[in-house]
Amino acid sequence: MGWFTYFLYSQFFVTLPKPTKDFSGETVIVTGSNTGLGLEAARHLSRLNAALIILAVRNTDKGEAAKKEILSITGRPEASIEVWQLDMQSYESIRAFCARAEKLPRLDAVLENAGIATKFFKIVEGYESAITTNVIGTFLLGLGLLPKLKESAAKYNIQPRLSIVASDLHFIAKFPARHSDDIFAALNDKTSELGMERYAVTKLLQVFAVREIGALLSSNSKANSPTVIINCMTPGACKSDFDRESEGIARLFGNLLSAIIARTTEAGSRALVHGISVGEESNGTCMANCQIHEPGPLVRGAEGKVLQKKVWDQLIIQLENIQPGISKNI
Repeated sequence: MGWFTYFLYSQFFVTLPKPTKDFSGETVIVTGSNTGLGLEAARHLSRLNAALIILAVRNTDKGEAAKKEILSITGRPEASIEVWQLDMQSYESIRAFCARAEKLPRLDAVLENAGIATKFFKIVEGYESAITTNVIGTFLLGLGLLPKLKESAAKYNIQPRLSIVASDLHFIAKFPARHSDDIFAALNDKTSELGMERYAVTKLLQVFAVREIGALLSSNSKANSPTVIINCMTPGACKSDFDRESEGIARLFGNLLSAIIARTTEAGSRALVHGISVGEESNGTCMANCQIHEPGPLVRGAEGKVLQKKVWDQLIIQLENIQPGISKNI
């Protein structure tokens, strides 16, 4: 079954299972959790008895409103949710967040949901905004939290999880910048991967990085069993404000298409919670429909293996420039 056929089949005929894992005693960070998929995932986690959910959000007022809404529905204690400020377009904010997380008694799971999709070219922290947010910022946060996750693993004899929300669109990313000697410099060209195509590329880069980190976590631990599990997952097409930049006929068409094929936000959020519920069999993998799934064509085969190493080597240079020594966290 080709990707597009599988995608349509999933949207129309697959119902994602409602999360049932008991998160009692666990501390979970959810980024981008004041709205959309992140909010729904946090609501599930509260229903599933998470001891502490940290809503990592850019706007803390909206985060507090989300906290109030969740608790009013689940009836959980006030202290079971905290709102922390996190701006994924600010490396200083990400580093400060990781430093704050170091003071937590424990950290069981991190759900990296925050990301952007934009058709407008804008430079943020030296790179195009989607690259900064979805790739460099995402892995600066992930690697920055790994020491706390590893510490919790040793102290509580657990296998913490780090899960990143990817996208089906990585299957169709064209990614001509892959032929450049410096991929990140090429992606800073305003004419490279125009508009929404750049979003698909960011999700492809996430898949490459997750696979590489997963392999390193396994090889750096005893008996090839990772101390921390890393994976990524796609919730499929869901109702959201994803297409908020479109106008006129394009917006109308997008809304119509969403009404026909999109899952509800709650249904899609089930995939997010599944990502931090599964075991080490998911380490380094990409999941769809709450199952481990073969990644896109640019990831598979000999070319994919070479490209994955190239992407990782260049990404780690970016991260080391921001935070020297961060690669040792793996």
